[in-house]
Amino acid sequence: MSEVYASRRTRLRERCNASGSATALISRPANVRYLAGAAPAGAVLLLGRREDLLVCTDPPEDRPSEGRPDEALRVHCLRRSGGDPAVAAAGLVVAEGGDSLAVEEHHLTVARHRELRAVAPRLRLADVGGAVEQLRVVKDEEEISCLRIGAEIADQALGELLESILVGRTERHLALELERRLVDHGADGPAFATSVATGPNSGRRGHRPTDRRVEEGDFLSVCLGASYRGYRCEIGRTFVIGTSPADWQIELYDLVFAAQRAGREALAPGAAFRDVDRAARHILDSAGHSEGLPALTGHGVGLEIEEDPQLSPAAMGKLDACVPVTVEPGVHLPGRGGVRIDDTLVVRPEADGGPELLTITTKELLAL
Repeated sequence: MSEVYASRRTRLRERCNASGSATALISRPANVRYLAGAAPAGAVLLLGRREDLLVCTDPPEDRPSEGRPDEALRVHCLRRSGGDPAVAAAGLVVAEGGDSLAVEEHHLTVARHRELRAVAPRLRLADVGGAVEQLRVVKDEEEISCLRIGAEIADQALGELLESILVGRTERHLALELERRLVDHGADGPAFATSVATGPNSGRRGHRPTDRRVEEGDFLSVCLGASYRGYRCEIGRTFVIGTSPADWQIELYDLVFAAQRAGREALAPGAAFRDVDRAARHILDSAGHSEGLPALTGHGVGLEIEEDPQLSPAAMGKLDACVPVTVEPGVHLPGRGGVRIDDTLVVRPEADGGPELLTITTKELLAL
């Protein structure tokens, strides 16, 4: 992987040089990991004129399951505890005679920015902007492999839960069990807080589990994801508990399923972000569900659970191949419940079979 990290840093360095900065300080944790491999908490990456440094307070720990820092990087540990690696990195730039430093202004706090100014008052600070996030959008096959394994783990955990008795158990209990199963099957942990919603809570995006107990006839909507070697995916499904679904449940489920399928089928290299959103949203709008729809139909995934691109009505840009995204439309009817269906897919050209579905748990409306 060393040459992969080196290539990523080279691409970032070229962008920084083009904007007039010879050095760059990367502090956002996901961006540090992308450019340097696994790194201790709080570590920063300094792209220097002569060499690149991983600056941290403690030496990296050897945890093969999480990956290792790039062996080609020199690790610079602070001599005193309590120091700030970002401030120390700025001091190193000054010590080498540097006069400019590109930083991630969207990640630095005001207090940290002041500390940088204090230690290097003559250093010209520029903004690297979202350059690293833009590099992260298109994934290589090693990254996609991690997402694929994470999706398999999430599918396993969800499948096992569906085989258990659900009536009478609380949303909170089911969410905790799912997260335990993720770890049991090899995940680093959950990719985000697992959502289990029953009855009138079902179908809500980002619902926090409560002590409400599962009842017969409920919609049960579940959204979970696994983190594997830092890469995060998600899956969301909706089921009916204990009895055949009512007519209104079948109608609503079929509608959301049609919207989700339209969004998935719209995924292709060159497709506009907003067109993917429109494909799914139009079906729900046409059925009279324009009010209360989520702000976006999907988003990118990777080292963070919500990355670029955003599949939303106002999003600008077009999809590339090898971009993993979610497609997750849903409808919630206040007081009754709702449906959410969520998949993680990788954009692929038609010649390669079209979008690759990573989360494969059935989307049939099951009565559990």
